[in-house]
Amino acid sequence: MGASAHASTDKYTQFVSRGLGKDLAKKLGLPQPAILRRYEPTAALLTGPVLVEGSSHGAEELAAKLLGWGLDVRRHATPKEKLGAIIIVLDELAHPDELSAPVRSVGASLRDLLPSGRIVTISRPAVDGLEPAVAAARHGVDGIVRSVAKELRAGATANGILLGGGVEPASASAMAALRFFLSGRSAFVDGQFLTAGTPGTLDAVDWERPLAGTVAVVTGAARGIGAAIARTLARDGAQVVAVDVPAAGDHLAAVANEIHGTALQLDITAVDAGQRILDLGFSRYGRLDIVVHNAGITRDKLLANMDAARWDSVIAVNIASQLRMNAAFLADGRFAKGPRIVSVASTSGIAGNRGQSNYAASKAGVIGMVHATAPLLAPSGGAINAVAPGFIETEMTAKIPFATREVARRLNSLSQGGRPEDVAEAIAFFASEAAAGINGNVLRVCGQNLVGQ
Repeated sequence: MGASAHASTDKYTQFVSRGLGKDLAKKLGLPQPAILRRYEPTAALLTGPVLVEGSSHGAEELAAKLLGWGLDVRRHATPKEKLGAIIIVLDELAHPDELSAPVRSVGASLRDLLPSGRIVTISRPAVDGLEPAVAAARHGVDGIVRSVAKELRAGATANGILLGGGVEPASASAMAALRFFLSGRSAFVDGQFLTAGTPGTLDAVDWERPLAGTVAVVTGAARGIGAAIARTLARDGAQVVAVDVPAAGDHLAAVANEIHGTALQLDITAVDAGQRILDLGFSRYGRLDIVVHNAGITRDKLLANMDAARWDSVIAVNIASQLRMNAAFLADGRFAKGPRIVSVASTSGIAGNRGQSNYAASKAGVIGMVHATAPLLAPSGGAINAVAPGFIETEMTAKIPFATREVARRLNSLSQGGRPEDVAEAIAFFASEAAAGINGNVLRVCGQNLVGQ
């Protein structure tokens, strides 16, 4: 199912985005979800000037880097000038009092933000051992971003970048995260933070085909989000091995043929699944660089009615298989040169969901696995991250009863469901060399779901 098909499933958004429907929604006070600016390979990174707020040396360096990207950069707001993005550099915060001037200055420019505009803060995390005032100021940025994200309109989003130890605002890992947040790749990412770790370099990054020369494996690739991931990685230059169960063989072959990749029919719960993936990657392509753990199942039931088969099958597919395969990958010296692992978690693993104690356990387990595995990959220049989707327009969600589906769609700051490609774009970013310094993150792709935020 292509992007246009997913877009058309939300008839309400199509209706209220123009003409009579737009006027009617405004008059009745109904939600007015915008048509989001999504990534297109030939499109400009951003429409409109970028305002960089902040007086630190880091802000000056960042503004210079943005000029090098060909962006139209402002260091001071011009009244009523339309803006594509506002970047707030707060890397030297030491007290909550220091938030007032830069944040209120940005507030004065919010009405000038173009549709699908971007607000991005750049600050430092509130780690243990800080002075209380410093920790309070840094944590205050979290509240600002999440609140402002809920105030924006017309598809605009607000997100933040946290600078890890030794990372400055213009460091490569921070700039890579910034480019992702400014671009259409992050269309359905709102109210979220990425932590930029080691500084890294962007000198060799091909922004049009950032995965050129790599080999990627995607599990659960026969349809839905998995198929979108396979297509997006292939578009960005990767050779893709598409993996799914034998029962999905026809759909899997169709996806693999479409992207000129390789289909592998495989039960990922098999003890030797990791080894079979490694062997195919190296026998067919001579390498394996990226693994995307997307395969997952649901077997929903209230806990009072949960049986062992439902519980055990979800754990086996959604988390135990990933742990077993990752152990095989990390033990194999061939998968040791800057590997990338990306797992698909879920907002259910963060906020929980009625009737999904087994699924939530498995997806929360994915998050725990990512945090614990990140230090194991860092010495080799590798990284593991996770993407946690919210309500995404798929064949599965299309079967949800109409009223329930409509509520789920509107229960986020963007008042709409995401598309499979929104999840895929975030995964493609994590898989790229640009994200080399971003390790152990869990990024929600949920439009800032109003539950669990």
